[in-house]
Amino acid sequence: MSINRVFWSALILAFWFSLAPALGSLIEGPNGGPIYPLGFYELPKEDAALQRMANAGVNLVRVHSKEDLDRAQSVGMRGVFPLSLQEGATDKIRQTIQEVKDHPALAVWEGPDEIIWTFTTYSGLHRVSKVYPHRDEWWRQTDIALDYSNEKAQEIIPKLLEGIATVRNLDDRNRPVWINEAVESDARMVRRYMDDIDITGCDIYPVNDRNRRLTRVTEGVERWKKIGRGKPVWMVLQAFSWDELGEYHGGGRERTYPTFEESRFMAYTSIVHGAAGILYWGSNYLQTDEVRESIYALTTELSALQPFLVSEEKPEVTLDFLEIPQTTEGFGVQCFVRKAGEDWLIVLVNEDEVKHMGVEISGLDELEGKTLHQLYGKDDLMVEGGEIIARLRPFEVKVYSTSPEYESDRTEGRDFGWDEAKEGKIDSQE
Repeated sequence: MSINRVFWSALILAFWFSLAPALGSLIEGPNGGPIYPLGFYELPKEDAALQRMANAGVNLVRVHSKEDLDRAQSVGMRGVFPLSLQEGATDKIRQTIQEVKDHPALAVWEGPDEIIWTFTTYSGLHRVSKVYPHRDEWWRQTDIALDYSNEKAQEIIPKLLEGIATVRNLDDRNRPVWINEAVESDARMVRRYMDDIDITGCDIYPVNDRNRRLTRVTEGVERWKKIGRGKPVWMVLQAFSWDELGEYHGGGRERTYPTFEESRFMAYTSIVHGAAGILYWGSNYLQTDEVRESIYALTTELSALQPFLVSEEKPEVTLDFLEIPQTTEGFGVQCFVRKAGEDWLIVLVNEDEVKHMGVEISGLDELEGKTLHQLYGKDDLMVEGGEIIARLRPFEVKVYSTSPEYESDRTEGRDFGWDEAKEGKIDSQE
């Protein structure tokens, strides 16, 4: 996805301006209004831990029973309910749907995780089942890989569609069906079920002891927007260190978590590129509470912006650059603008490995003479001549609002990993 280019070339080639659609309205909040999904796969066992999660702005959790839905509802959350839809219209699936379909906290049905990946690219096809003689059989498109994957697809996909149809027939409330895939799951196979689901997306966990290429998340959103052909994209982001996952996934890895700033970048790059929901996976493996606090600090920040994240307003503004040309790889600077009531939100995300010291946003005539407050920062800007000029470090996120009230007073967790950040590791894309 990344391409070399000289900045200051044609604007549409050098820079992106994003007014991402507010698709979070697919999920109805406990009060009946739309909410932007901020979710966790983890459902804490202790009620106090669940309340703590809810207090951090998390509004969606993965559930497996009516009792789980009751617990989610008790703290104002909604539930994502996984179903083994690839098994078809089984009695078990029918019974499960009937048991929970009328629960007011149920928001989404989840299909089988990474289903296409499991019979095409999954490393276990070589390491565990020995179906593939070599790990890269799929990437080399060998006869073994093609024969196996096509055979499994003929078996699994029709049953998957049958399972989805069962949900449609039994759920009178017509809740959306979501299937999460691996970031590089095969597009051709995925398209065979895409028309039958409501929400697509992928998981991507780019931070490890070998690299920290955060723009893999950016690439993931863009890829799944194309594969989904307009369907909402949910991004599943990292809440763990690879070594915590055990020998199979984490053997020989060193303990490496995303810093707060890295997690913040991954969330905002998802949002400005159009992700309609964000969930976190792996938190149940965490061996330190500091990481959890850092992610809760982020979900608290995002939750405070809910009015903007579900707003359909898209004020017409323009982004330009007042600086010397630079050669780099990246996506440029993204600008996300929302208006909710009388308040405005402007988010700037530098997705390049270079600084941008003259980012001009114009078309802000309605805000003439007003102050844009930098949330969680001190770089307030006055709108003059309908314009502002911002400065951005590599991979920096800046959030501005006409009202400082959208800044959460939560500070715990925001400094997680700051020593690493000062050493430049956040900016490393190697």
